[in-house]
Formats: sequence, C-alpha cells, structure tokens
Amino acid sequence: MSGDSSRMKKLIKDYRNYLKIERAMSRNTVASYCSDVEKFLVSLQCSPLEVSPEDVEDHLQIRDDVSKRTQARLLSSLRSFYGWMVIEGMISDNPCDRVDQPKLGVYLPDVLSVDEVAGLIESVDLSSWQDYRDRAILEVLYGCGLRVSEAVDLKISCIFLNEGFVRVIGKGDKERLVPLGEMAADAIKAYLPRRTEPYDAVSEDLLFLNRYGRALSRQSIFKMIKAYALKSGIMKDISPHTLRHSFATHLVEGGADLRMVQDMLGHESITTTEIYTHVDSTTWHREVISRHPRQPKGDK
Repeated sequence: MSGDSSRMKKLIKDYRNYLKIERAMSRNTVASYCSDVEKFLVSLQCSPLEVSPEDVEDHLQIRDDVSKRTQARLLSSLRSFYGWMVIEGMISDNPCDRVDQPKLGVYLPDVLSVDEVAGLIESVDLSSWQDYRDRAILEVLYGCGLRVSEAVDLKISCIFLNEGFVRVIGKGDKERLVPLGEMAADAIKAYLPRRTEPYDAVSEDLLFLNRYGRALSRQSIFKMIKAYALKSGIMKDISPHTLRHSFATHLVEGGADLRMVQDMLGHESITTTEIYTHVDSTTWHREVISRHPRQPKGDK
C-alpha cells in the first residue's frame, strides 16, 4: 500500500471505534473485520480513497485458497469499512456495492450423535482440577448451546444454579436466558470448589480460568475439544461449534419448537435457526400454513 502507514493505522483505529461504539459489535467481530480490512489495505497499490470495484474483486480472487464463505465474509468486512468511509464523507460511493456476492451453498456442520456427545464428555478422567473444568465446559457448551466466545466470557454471577438457568451475553452485547440442565449444573458445582485462584480482579468473576488464573482463550477450548474427540474415538472434524449445533439439532429432533430454539441460540432470524438445525424450509412452511386459521378447510 502506498502512502503513509500512520494514516492506515488511524483509519483502522477510527473504524474499530465505529464498530465498537456505534455498531455495538462484539469484540471478536470487530477484530475479524479490522483484520480483513488491514490485510486489504496493506495489499493495495493505491490510496484507500481511490479503490475501485476491480481492486476488491482482485483481492477476493487472490484469496482463492479460502472458501466461498470466507470470501463472503471478506467482502462483508470491506463493504462495512467503505460504507463507514461514505458516512464520514471520505468517499462518495462504496466500491463494494458493485461487487457480486460469492454464491454460497447451505452450510451444515458435522453433528454428533447423543452417544458421541456422551462419549466425548465421559472421556474426561476427572483426576485434576483442569479435568473438572473441561467437563464443565463440555457440559455447558452442549447443554446450553453456547458459542465458544460466550463460554469464555461466562461469569459466575450470571449462573443461577438453584433456578436452573444462565444469563448469556451474546453478539452485540445482547442478553438472553438459557435453561441450565441438571448434568451441566452438576458439572459446574463439582468444578467451582476446585477452580484455581483468580489472577486479578478482572478474572475474579470469570467461570472458566486457565492454570494462571486468567481467562481461557477460544483457541485453548478448540484444542481441548479436539484432544477429547481423539481420545473418545470420534473421527469427525469437530469444534466448539459442533456441540452448539448438536445441541440445536437434538432439540429439534426431540420435538422442540423452532422459535424456542431460536431464542436459546440467540439468533435474530428464524431463517438462520432453520438452516442451523437441518429443518427443511418447505416442510416447515407447509406445517405452519396447514395450521393457520385462515387456511381453507379442504387444504388442511
């Protein structure tokens, strides 16, 4: 990228503040968007004020080593960035508006069976305080359907063991209440007396801590789950998201209402939940229409 690097840093800093303050995005989303934008700006051979749709398309094509879904995220990041520049009056048009969105297929992650989930959780030996922590993490991820970032940020003050629910801070700092099952609650109860001493005041209320008494990283939970999957003989490529997806799928298979699952997952759109839980939209649409009071009797 030509021009002063300090200008680029200031652009990224101002854009980051916009995402955090005005858009109220989660810190993980902010970090992802800013990283995408910074890589794009570094690759430019012109000023960020002179970017054309062709520059954006070239950047996406260069990244042909990534999936269509990742390319779509990159374009979303750049569209947001240049939309902000339009708002700030730095440019008059968003160059990304004339770039076609990569076509995506339906993304359906691997799902574990109920027996595989049980095997994964039971593979934890419970011979150390970390084992009790890991068992509690697995139970909470599956039992409450949390995102890994939500599990990392989960606070003791947001867990209501007697009442049987947890208060979760999700994307955009939106709160939701999720029922806490008995097995997850028991795992938390077993872990809390063994929890390591918090390193500082910031870590005092965090439920899951590393051996230094600080917050766990998302990457450490990814590695932990893959290790237990290998130990339990699961050959699927799984992640914390697999447990969240399995949670939702098992609920729907058990007859849970789709709207209830939507609320528990913290999805804004029912369409997201519909895809996420393998529910066929045609079947769902037909069922709703057939039960509507204004549907002709002969069509029910």
